[in-house]
Amino acid sequence: MYTDDDLADAVSAGILSNDTATAFRDHVASRRQTPIADEEQFRLITGFNDIFVVIACTLLLVSVSWIAGSVTPLLGALATAAAAWGLAEFFVRQRRMALPAIVLLLAFAGSVFSAGLNLAGPALAGGTVEGMMRHAPAAAVALASLLAGVATWLHWRRFQVPITIACVAAAAAACAIALIRSVLPAVDSVMTPLLLVAGIAVFAFAMRWDASDTARQTRRSDVAFWLHLLAAPLLVHPVFLSLGVTDGEVGVPQAIAVVVLYVGIALVSLCIDRRALMVSALGYVLYAFSALLKQYGVVSLGFATTALLIGAALLLLSAFWQPSRAFLIGRLPASLQSRLAPVR
Repeated sequence: MYTDDDLADAVSAGILSNDTATAFRDHVASRRQTPIADEEQFRLITGFNDIFVVIACTLLLVSVSWIAGSVTPLLGALATAAAAWGLAEFFVRQRRMALPAIVLLLAFAGSVFSAGLNLAGPALAGGTVEGMMRHAPAAAVALASLLAGVATWLHWRRFQVPITIACVAAAAAACAIALIRSVLPAVDSVMTPLLLVAGIAVFAFAMRWDASDTARQTRRSDVAFWLHLLAAPLLVHPVFLSLGVTDGEVGVPQAIAVVVLYVGIALVSLCIDRRALMVSALGYVLYAFSALLKQYGVVSLGFATTALLIGAALLLLSAFWQPSRAFLIGRLPASLQSRLAPVR
């Protein structure tokens, strides 16, 4: 299985000419009746060997964490991070395996974060100021997030795994929010707006990566994909939470607001040619309408009816995705069109 990134590497190595690679992309797009940019390609698995290696790596990392952690939790976290990096040197840097790269990166980032918590916790607990004691968990999360962000950035410089930038962004957002919580005691009341601000920042960062590769032929497009996947829940959850969708009581005004909001999300998704926002909001829409139908007596088939209607609408949108994009993109300013994925 070859990806568009492999074609770009072949062109860079002089194996294929740029015209040949472009002709091949056009041929694949014509067979699928979908342009490459619309596929939202990202490498997840190249074969069953990826799954085999992931299973073996998981067993090894769990064992290392267990054995070293029996001495001290800090040693367990550091040993797991070191083992994940060492495995990545072979399976990621040399073998270029997709799924193991993602799993090893997550294991490395999680282990560094855990090590940061173990380092920060005792240091903060040893303080003599009562205020420091009260806000030690938030300060520990901030320090651990900072360490995880720096470590994952170094991982990116070494291995260039696309999901790494999303991990760096998540660590930066967690560090900023934790710092605010450690300074402001009453910040919990504005946690929802903070998450929304973080989502907007990550979304803008993702669009910057997207704009650098509108044809979606390089690794930058994969980086943007994972950033959009991170930004989506950060954007969607605070908005639906403020509408009271998760409170259990959903009325007609809330249902209408959910529909209007989801249509807006669909329009944004069409413009940027990314479906992550729609997928993240889908669960809230299903919950809202199934809860509304239950209030009107449709108990047993409430969820099924909602899923049937929404599923049919999404399939219809998928079938006419490109014509819908063409209709929307044609009404945007030319300066904005040049920063979005092209329309076939």
